[in-house]
Amino acid sequence: MEWAVIFEPENLALFGNGIVITLWLLFASLAIGGIAAVIFALILTGPWATLRWIVSAYTFVIRGTPLLIQVYLIYYGLGQLEWIQARWDSIWPWTYFKEPFFCALLAFSLNTAAYTAEMLAGAIRETSAGEIEAAHAYGMSRFQTMLRIVLPSAMRRTLPAYSNEVVMMLHATSLASAVPNMLDVTSAASRIYATYYLPFEAYLAAAAIYLTASFALIGFFRFSEGRLLAYLTPQKH
Repeated sequence: MEWAVIFEPENLALFGNGIVITLWLLFASLAIGGIAAVIFALILTGPWATLRWIVSAYTFVIRGTPLLIQVYLIYYGLGQLEWIQARWDSIWPWTYFKEPFFCALLAFSLNTAAYTAEMLAGAIRETSAGEIEAAHAYGMSRFQTMLRIVLPSAMRRTLPAYSNEVVMMLHATSLASAVPNMLDVTSAASRIYATYYLPFEAYLAAAAIYLTASFALIGFFRFSEGRLLAYLTPQKH
């Protein structure tokens, strides 16, 4: 194996740019998707039947179709419609659809929002009745109880499952390489492979980057779980 090729300055710079784009895509989609997920979870557990049906249908479709198909539908579908292309030079928000990064970000944000919303909604439904009764006895309204008691508790209890979602989203960012002109880690490996015909070196280097990032994220979430979920740990007597 010719590992020296990977460590050439231009190839290291290529991987460096790929890492920056991958992490930016990951954290931006998690932030946007997380905000949407909270709203969707509140709707899924709320009294609004019509909105609940719409959000349920959305999460069903997103979770029932592959992420790669969703990326294709946004970039090659919405992004290539003549109606949008006629407006993407001057009319907001259609101006963003000519940007490959935006199309990938939109697909990943919608995807993680659906999965996270269902996880969070499940945690909300499993909130102890005693916590809710105590909040009502304290004089809190339904909105205050949700905002101050139920939602924070549900978010903490969702953390172990959400950590898996974050790691899966990190791995899923490799699908951004399917969008032309996107330079993520997988795209960087593909360019090195195409230039030097060294598939093992290029893709093993990419795998090492994803593995390192995964361990870092897992370590962060384990630390967070230890701090935020300590009250759920059985006490020793």
